[in-house]
Amino acid sequence: MIDAITLLKESGAMLEGHFLLSSGRHSNRYVQCAKLLQHPDKAALALAPVAERIHEAMQAGVICVDAIVGPALGGVIVAYELGRQLGLPAFFTERDDSGAMTLRRGFEVRESMSVLIAEDVITTAKSSLETAAALERLGARIAALACIIDRRAEGAQVVLPLYAAAKIEAANWDERDCALCRQGVPAIKPGSRKTV
Repeated sequence: MIDAITLLKESGAMLEGHFLLSSGRHSNRYVQCAKLLQHPDKAALALAPVAERIHEAMQAGVICVDAIVGPALGGVIVAYELGRQLGLPAFFTERDDSGAMTLRRGFEVRESMSVLIAEDVITTAKSSLETAAALERLGARIAALACIIDRRAEGAQVVLPLYAAAKIEAANWDERDCALCRQGVPAIKPGSRKTV
C-alpha cells in the first residue's frame, strides 16, 4: 500500500520555502493537501489507513462516532472521504460573516451526537477546536480528530484522540523567532484562512 507521504509527493503537495501559516506562525515546509485531494483515488488511498484505525477503535468501543464534520475548507473533502469509507454522514462547518465557525446549510447535530472532526492538516488544531466549540454549543460530543497530516510541533498536545495518515516534522516558529525572516526570505501565505 502506498503511504500518505508518497501520495503527497506524487501530487506535488509537499512544498519547501518560507510560509506564513493560518495560525500566524511561520514554517519552512507546507503541505498543500488540496493538490492530493483533487485526485479522488489518491484521497481514498491516503485516508484508508485512518478510516481503518477509526473503524477498529469504534469496534473496540474506544470511541463512538455518529457523524464526521470537517471545518471548511480543508476538512470538507477529508470528512466526506472518511464518511464514505466508514459509512457515516459527513458534513462541514464554515465561517460566518463575523469569522466565527458555524454549522449552516441545513446541517444539524442531535443532542449527544458523537462527532469526529476531520481536517487535511493539523498544526495547532485551531480550526478543529473552533468546530468542536460550535458543535458542542449545539449539544454534540466530540469523539476524536482525524487528519491526513499531523504537523504539530514536538510536545504540542491535543486533548482528543488523533488519527493521522502521517506525521511530518516542520519548523513551527513564532514570527519573532523565525530563522527565515532573519535571513530576509519573504514569506508566502498559501492557506485559505486569514491569519490571526
